[in-house]
Parts: sequence; C-alpha cells; structure tokens
Amino acid sequence: MMRSAAPRRSIRRRPQTVRRKVGDMTIEVRVTSTLRNLVGVKAVYGEGANVGELFADLDAKYPGFIAQISGEDGQLHRFVNVYVNDEDIRYISALDTPLKDGDVVSILPALAGGAGQSRHGLC
Repeated sequence: MMRSAAPRRSIRRRPQTVRRKVGDMTIEVRVTSTLRNLVGVKAVYGEGANVGELFADLDAKYPGFIAQISGEDGQLHRFVNVYVNDEDIRYISALDTPLKDGDVVSILPALAGGAGQSRHGLC
C-alpha cells in the first residue's frame, strides 16, 4: 500500500518594499513636471529637520532646485504651493515647518483662472 505524500506547505514571502534612506530620515519629495525636468523623476528623497533644510539638501544634489521654487529673497514664489502630508506649509511655519521620518512633501504650482461670469450671468 502506498502512502500519500503529505501536502507541501508553500512559504509565501511578502515582497520587500524598497525604501531609500538618506541620513537618519527619509523624506519623499514629489515634484511637478517643471522640476521633473531638473531632477529626472517624479519623486526624490532628501533630508532636513525642516522644509528649508530639505530644499537646501535637494539643491546640493540638484543644482538650481531652489532657484526654480523661490526668489532671490529666499522666499517661495507665490505661485508655488508646498504641502507636508497634504498640509499647506504657509499655514504652519512656512520654510521652518518641521519634518519627521516618513513625511511626504509635495511641490505643486498654484492654479489660477477659471471661467468668469458673462453679462448674462452664465459662463
């Protein structure tokens, strides 16, 4: 009489997520198409205790990064919106907004315009 083989257990391994560490913190920065031309990808990684330090780090890696988003006075252009975890930094502490490991910074152009009202009240 032949014994039936015990069913084999397959070991399922979870795929590993590749997460790039920079220094002690990983801050993902999502950029728009204009900055994508400079950095070459949709998202880059940098480090800094606050947004200003993060941008300085990115400017060292991608020369001209800061010039794309700020004026000679060092302040962000008014048509550039920066969000940390979907919170607008203008309402937090601007460039002094603190960052922590795992934060996501998004840099987006401000959108303006839209349909105005015509003489007849319709657009």
